[in-house]
Amino acid sequence: MTETATRASAIGWRLPPFYCPIDAAIHPRADQLEERAIAWLDAMGIFRDGTERAWSIATHSTDFSCRMIPYGEDEPLLLFIEWNHWAFALDDFWHDTGSADIRTSRIVDLNARISRCLEAPGSAMLGSSPFAAALEDLASRTRALATPVQLRRVAEGMRDWLFGAAWQVSNVERGIMPTLSDYVALRPSINGTRFSLAWSEIASGIEIPDGELYSAPVQALTDAAGFIVSCDNDLFSYAKEDNQETTDQNIVNVLAHQDGSPPDKALGEALAIRDRAMTLFLDLRDQIARDADPELRRYLEALGHYIAGCIRWMNAAPRYASPRNRHELPVPGATYGITWRDTPSDPGTGPLPIASAAWWWDQLDAVTQRRRNHPVSDFHTGVRGRDDFAGAGIPGDLSGVEV
Repeated sequence: MTETATRASAIGWRLPPFYCPIDAAIHPRADQLEERAIAWLDAMGIFRDGTERAWSIATHSTDFSCRMIPYGEDEPLLLFIEWNHWAFALDDFWHDTGSADIRTSRIVDLNARISRCLEAPGSAMLGSSPFAAALEDLASRTRALATPVQLRRVAEGMRDWLFGAAWQVSNVERGIMPTLSDYVALRPSINGTRFSLAWSEIASGIEIPDGELYSAPVQALTDAAGFIVSCDNDLFSYAKEDNQETTDQNIVNVLAHQDGSPPDKALGEALAIRDRAMTLFLDLRDQIARDADPELRRYLEALGHYIAGCIRWMNAAPRYASPRNRHELPVPGATYGITWRDTPSDPGTGPLPIASAAWWWDQLDAVTQRRRNHPVSDFHTGVRGRDDFAGAGIPGDLSGVEV
């Protein structure tokens, strides 16, 4: 983190070391793709002024996309980058404003119109503003580029993302902090996990049949990946959102609200939960890979790029490392300066005591259960340990708390 930040974050600027034994990569033409994406932003005219333009570029949407899809084709990857710039603007100015005056009815209406703009050509349901024109451009180019199956997965991913955003807004309007189990269930949707992964399939040319993609083990793995990325995002964005009128819904604040603990203590509990999910992800991915065909194995690899790439992207994105509530303009070269650890902060391998996540562990077969304490793996080298919560600082029951 840069030295220009004047107000400390409640969880500190030095984040705990990250456990992520997954190789990372970045697209070799990221710089050229960024130039083209920024040219598109300028041509669409969606910026109100130079400051808004600077903060859109500070999302580092190209870095995110090119780390998530490091071997993708240029044209679909460029389109995904532009979608991300647009989505960040939607999030900042409508979905996650932090205002106590936000109304769910307005967001539901907006989200329904956005979905139909993609699915109904020429509907122009957002009107004729530059922001709406940018959406129409993205939607028309997506329909032209994608196969019918790919388009359906993008549309389903978008609906899932907008559905999660509406749920989050409804909590703000009702003045509630969700339970941990509810939060775990919905956080991958809020994060746009399936929308992003649909673009991994398109840009990487992955053709995975519905029967494999929508199987319970693969869907559990997808949810776990989305949750891990979301936990990491909650840590990187904590300082960005700590001045809002309403308390931000992130895993640290959810745990602090539930346990009545300060954020710095809740941070340790959040990290233990995140790392237990990472252990599950690695075990389940290895299990699925044993009998996977080449296309499914490519999807499993894409999930790994999603997790590993997002950490590195957020570490150096000015959106997070020099947040707008502390800086008038993004700070070039800002970084959290993250560190890494070789083993999870919680060495347990059993299911988390969270109702909405228990089914992830249900997908592990007997072979995987026996192999848990062995470091040999097709995808990673890891350390397995005891199967309990001793020393992890996690309460015995983390779900079902009334708010």
